[in-house]
Amino acid sequence: MLAVLALASSAVWGTSDFFGGLVAKRLPAIAVVGSTQAIAFVVLSVIVLVRAAQGHPPEWGEWVGWAMLAGVTGASGLVAFYTALASGTMGVVAPIASMGVLVPVALGVATGEAPSPWVWLGIVIAVVGIVLASGPELSGDVSPRPVLLAGVAAACFGMALFALDRGARDSLLMTLWGMRCTSVAIFVVVALVLRSVGGIRARDLVALALIGCADLLANALFATASSRGQVSIAAVLGSLYPVATILLARVVLAERLRTIQVAGVACALLGAAVISL
Repeated sequence: MLAVLALASSAVWGTSDFFGGLVAKRLPAIAVVGSTQAIAFVVLSVIVLVRAAQGHPPEWGEWVGWAMLAGVTGASGLVAFYTALASGTMGVVAPIASMGVLVPVALGVATGEAPSPWVWLGIVIAVVGIVLASGPELSGDVSPRPVLLAGVAAACFGMALFALDRGARDSLLMTLWGMRCTSVAIFVVVALVLRSVGGIRARDLVALALIGCADLLANALFATASSRGQVSIAAVLGSLYPVATILLARVVLAERLRTIQVAGVACALLGAAVISL
C-alpha cells in the first residue's frame, strides 16, 4: 500500500507541476503558488469545519511545528520550482528538483531508519544523473539560473517532505491545514507589501484551483504513505514525479533534450528507482 500511495502522489505531483509551470510562463511564479495555496487552504478549512461540526474538533499537538516548517519550505520550493520550469527545460529542471529526496533519506537515517545498500547505490547513480542532465547549463552554453533554482527547490522540497511526514504521524488533516495556513499567511503579507496579486484574473481561477487541489491531493497521498512506513522509501517513490512532467513536456511542448541530458535524466530516474529497491 505504501508503494501504491507514494507512486500515486508522484503521478499527481508531476502533472500539477507541469501545468503549474505552464501557468508560470505568463504569470509570476509567486502569484501562481500563492493563489493555488490559498484555494487549497479554503478547501481544507471547509473539511476541518465539517469534521468539527460532526464532533471531531481539531486538537493542538506536535503537528503545529512540523506544519509550519512544511509550509515555509514547501511554498519556497514551489516558487523556485515554478520559476525554473517557466524559464528552463522542464525535462531537466524536474529531475534536478526531485533530488530533494536526499534530504528525507538522510534525515530518516539520522533518526533511526536503516535503508538497504541499494539506497546508497541509488544515490550515487542519481547524483551522476544530475551532473549529466545539468551539464550544458553548468558549462555556460545556456543560463544556469533554472538549474540553480531547481537546486533550491530540491532542498526545500526535501525538508517539506520530512516535515510533512512527521506532522502526519500526529494528525494528517491538521498538518495539511497548518501547512497551507502558514504559506497563505506569508503570501498575504507579500501581496500587501507589494500591493498586488500578480495579475491574477477571474479567468485564471479554474486552472489555479485544479493545480492547487492536485498539489493538495499529492501531499495527502504522500503523507499517508510515509506515515505507514519509512519516510526514506516513500520519499524516493514520491520523487519519481519528473516522469509525468517529462512525458507531458515531450507530448505537449515537444521539448527535445541533448543526448547527454537524456542520459542524465534517465540516470537520475534510475537512481530514484534503485533506491526504492
